[in-house]
Amino acid sequence: MPTWFVTGFPGFLGSALVERLLERAGAGTTVTCLVQPRFRDVAAARVAALEADRPAAQGRLRLVEGDITRPDLGLEASDRAALQADTEAIYHLAAVYDLGVRREVGMRVNVDGTRHILNMAAGCGALQRLHYVSTCYVSGRYDGVFSEDDLDVGQRFNNHYEETKYLAEVAVQEAMRQSLPATVYRPAIVVGDSRTGATQKYDGPYYLIRWVLRWQRVAPMPLFGDPHRVEVNLVPSDYVIDALAYLSARPETVGRVYHLADPRPETVDGVLRRIQQATGRRLLRLRLPLGPSLALMTHVPGLARWTGIEPQALPYFSHPTRYTCTNTLRDLDGSGIACPALADYLPALVAYVQAHPDVPAAAMY
Repeated sequence: MPTWFVTGFPGFLGSALVERLLERAGAGTTVTCLVQPRFRDVAAARVAALEADRPAAQGRLRLVEGDITRPDLGLEASDRAALQADTEAIYHLAAVYDLGVRREVGMRVNVDGTRHILNMAAGCGALQRLHYVSTCYVSGRYDGVFSEDDLDVGQRFNNHYEETKYLAEVAVQEAMRQSLPATVYRPAIVVGDSRTGATQKYDGPYYLIRWVLRWQRVAPMPLFGDPHRVEVNLVPSDYVIDALAYLSARPETVGRVYHLADPRPETVDGVLRRIQQATGRRLLRLRLPLGPSLALMTHVPGLARWTGIEPQALPYFSHPTRYTCTNTLRDLDGSGIACPALADYLPALVAYVQAHPDVPAAAMY
C-alpha cells in the first residue's frame, strides 16, 4: 500500500502536518511515522485523538519505532525493505531545534540523521519526492540579504544548531544535484498558532515574553546593536504548515527552496513595542555590549536559569541577516495562504503563555 513517510511526529509541527496529509492523501495511502521508542506512548495517544476527530483516518496512520540517528533508522532489514517499497513521499522534519545544542548532538541528529534519511530515500523505488524542512538560519550570521538560492555564502554561525542544519542542507542539496527529487523548506523563527497561540515549546521570542511577564509594571530589557535596523523574522506555526502542505502537493515545486518567512518582518524595536502592548508592561531598555553579556550569561552559575533566557538567543538581538521569500510568494500566489502580521497574533501568543506557564523549553527530535 502506498505510504507517505514522516519524521518529527509527535512533535508540534509534525503532528499538525500529519493532520493535513491525512486530509490530502487518498483512501489507499497510509501515513507512516517514524517514532522514537521513548515517545511511543505520546505518539499513540495523538493517533487515537486524530482518529477520534477524523473517522475516515482510522487505520491510515501507522507508527514504526526507530531513530534517525541510527543507521537504517534503527529498522529491521525486512521492515526497512517493505517501507522502502511502499514509500512515495518522505517528509523529514525531525531535528534538534535548540540554539544551545552541543555540537556532537547536533551533528548526530541534524547531520547524521539527515544522511540516514537520504540513504533511505535512495532505496525507495517509487519515491516521488523528499520534502526536507531546513531553516532560514542556515544563513548563519551573514551580513546582508540571504535569498532562497543562497546556501554557502562564506557565513559564520551563531551556534551549533545553525551550523549543523547548514551541513544537513548541504547534504540534501548535493543529493538533489545527483537527481534526488526534493524540495527544501526553510522556516524562520516558528512561534505558536496565530489563532489560538498554542505551542509545544517555549523558546525564541518566548524567552522575552516570559521575562517581561515576570515583572508587574516595568521590565528591564537588554538591547544589543541597533533595534531600529535589526529584523526579527517570526512566523506562526499554522502559516508554516499551511504553506508546506500546499507547496508539497504541487508538482512544479520539486527542486526548489522556499523561505517560509515573514516578507515584512518587524525590527527588534517593533517586536518590543508589540510585546509591551500585549503584556501591559513598560520596557526599560538597557543598551549592553553583546560579547560580555553573552559571556556572563554563559559562565555565571545560575544566571541563565534565573532569567529564563537561553544565552545563545542573545545574538539574535543583533542578527544582521535579512531574508527574501521570492519563490514562496510567487508559488503561494492565489492560494489564500499568507503570513499574518505579528501585531495580529502576538496577543494570542501572550495569552497562551499566561494560561499555560509550564510548557517546557526542552528540545525534541
